[in-house]
Amino acid sequence: MPTSQLQEIRREMAEAARAAGRAQAVLLAVSKTQPASAVAALAAQGQRAFGENYVQEAMAKAAELEGLGLEWHLIGHLQSNKADIAARLFDWVQTVDRPKLVEPLARHRPDGRPPLNVLIQVNIDDEASKHGCAPEQVPALAEAVAAQPRLALRGLMAIPAPFPEASRRREAFRRMRALFDTLATRYPQADTLSMGMSADFAQAIAEGATMVRVGTALFGSRPPH
Repeated sequence: MPTSQLQEIRREMAEAARAAGRAQAVLLAVSKTQPASAVAALAAQGQRAFGENYVQEAMAKAAELEGLGLEWHLIGHLQSNKADIAARLFDWVQTVDRPKLVEPLARHRPDGRPPLNVLIQVNIDDEASKHGCAPEQVPALAEAVAAQPRLALRGLMAIPAPFPEASRRREAFRRMRALFDTLATRYPQADTLSMGMSADFAQAIAEGATMVRVGTALFGSRPPH
């Protein structure tokens, strides 16, 4: 993996933030289906935050790379029966989309670790094929998360529909930003809006993303299963 790839992504991110007059966003490297060696190679270049879709896959990688000081984010759908593992394994869970997850995540978060950082996943384009709560469900879910001392409500996450028209994707990003601003007014600790991926992270940053999730542009195409 050429060092220049990570540097180029960071340069594009900085340029997008500068052009929009916004603060620099955090880069989350999406490492799902990538081998631990690829994660280690990126970590050697200074990347620390990695996103995984599957709890079992993340467990194996985190164990193999223990000691590197990496930050692990769950960005895939969380099944209720894996909430106990997720609470112990991850630093962030970005896909809390229903009340049923809140109590078990809090209950299983180890006392010796900081509160689990939580993002509420929003299905901003109301896609039947995607997980996430409806925008109008955010306030109640946020209240449930914020009430748990072992959880830290950090903000919102979304995967807008992959419309070919950039203007339609931007419109979804804007709606997410408005939702996030409303949330942050009530919960000042909510400081993270995770949206934008390899194909549109610059547009997401321009519209207010504070974290972007980039996989293909960093690692190349995912290896086949």
